[in-house]
Amino acid sequence: MISLNSITRNLDLHAQGNWLPIVVSLVLFLYALFMPKKELSWRDLYITFGIIGYFAWISDSVLGKMLDLVDFGNPKITGIGEFLSYSLIPSSLAVIFLNYLKKTNKWILTILFIIISTLIEWGMRKVGYMKVHGWSFFISIPLYFVVFSFLLPIHRKIIKCRD
Repeated sequence: MISLNSITRNLDLHAQGNWLPIVVSLVLFLYALFMPKKELSWRDLYITFGIIGYFAWISDSVLGKMLDLVDFGNPKITGIGEFLSYSLIPSSLAVIFLNYLKKTNKWILTILFIIISTLIEWGMRKVGYMKVHGWSFFISIPLYFVVFSFLLPIHRKIIKCRD
């Protein structure tokens, strides 16, 4: 029989700093859903959420579980904060980025989203939710650069191609 105590424990609700990934995830997700669609259609949003969410979970599996470079909350369980961190934050940031991306603002937007991503990561470290074991900003920032300057624009070209 499942008890309320086991549900609470499995959701990792008492993890230090758990409130931050929950708040950031929900704010970004709601903004991504309700922002005026400029450069993305609902179809593009749907595809981007799925693809980026998939790669975020693969990253968690490799970096967090297999290589043990980072832990979110309790390292033995995937709580609600970690679930939302990987399910909503990267996908929402990608959708928002691509919605505003134009040839004329690519580099400004890239720098802005690198800063936003770094601040989210810094905040999760600061509140004690994200614990690193060999991971550093010297890895994160170049990774954010590659994602926002190259991978997401390529992703947009692929999803816009109707052939």
